[in-house]
Amino acid sequence: MRSGSRLRSWCSALPPAAGGAVMATGILSIALELTGRTRLSLAALVVAGGLWLVLAGDFAVRLIGDRGRFRAEADTPAALTAVAATTLLGARLSQLGRQREAAALLALAALLWPGLLVSVVRHWRRRMPGAAFLVCVATQGLAVLAAALAAAGNVHWLALAALACFCLGLLLYGLALTRFDFHEVVSGAGDHWVAGGALSITALAGARLTALPLWTGPAHTALRAATLTALGISLAWYAVLLAAELRSPRPRYDVRRWSTVFPLGMTATACLTAAPATGVPWLRPLGEVLLWIAVAAWILTLLAFALSRSRPGRGAA
Repeated sequence: MRSGSRLRSWCSALPPAAGGAVMATGILSIALELTGRTRLSLAALVVAGGLWLVLAGDFAVRLIGDRGRFRAEADTPAALTAVAATTLLGARLSQLGRQREAAALLALAALLWPGLLVSVVRHWRRRMPGAAFLVCVATQGLAVLAAALAAAGNVHWLALAALACFCLGLLLYGLALTRFDFHEVVSGAGDHWVAGGALSITALAGARLTALPLWTGPAHTALRAATLTALGISLAWYAVLLAAELRSPRPRYDVRRWSTVFPLGMTATACLTAAPATGVPWLRPLGEVLLWIAVAAWILTLLAFALSRSRPGRGAA
């Protein structure tokens, strides 16, 4: 009884930013499959799926039973992790050949996305943390999953929808950049890494679109150029953010640290996917190196979480 009560209490205390754990684990599952580590990939998928179910249940409980809290949390950028996490889980299922389940998750994410996006943008402040870039991440997540389903079923309208989301995501990134507090680079609690991760998922979406046979000639060239540009800038962000972490270490656990792991894994995945799509083969070995850095970061973050839970009052959810 006590353990059940503790579990319910823990779930009810989960902040929206906890969705970053699903995003981080889901993208690692995708990347591990791309490198042929199927067993590890499936293990990560099971973890991501379990976490997603917990958070989805909590989301539904708050929507039905605590509308005030739901509305307050829906105004924060972290609420968009619900959309991003759902699209990444769907992308992994599509990778497994489970297209119906992936399509259902795309429909769910598309249903959640507009309301949350509008609510978040309406409550933007002048100086925002890195979570502000989740407006781009969630939108590009839709592009990634739509492009995956378009490729799997040769569905023309899904490819067009993916392209529309890709373009909108680029616009939203620019808007978020104007609101980003650059002091977060040296003082952020973890979600400042999304500034680079948003461009990594943009590059992933671009690579998926570039690989579609629908785009030829100038359209293909433009998509390839956009993909490589986004990836190049995301790698520059990676270097800057890593240097800032080394200069100003922030070892204490915070739930937003999962939003550090996610960009690390996303950058690796973008490199692995862009290599064949853009014809730049050296991106693959780079992606493999970055993948193991992301895996190490995931393990360290999990250990930090476990340690924080063993010290009451010291750790977030």
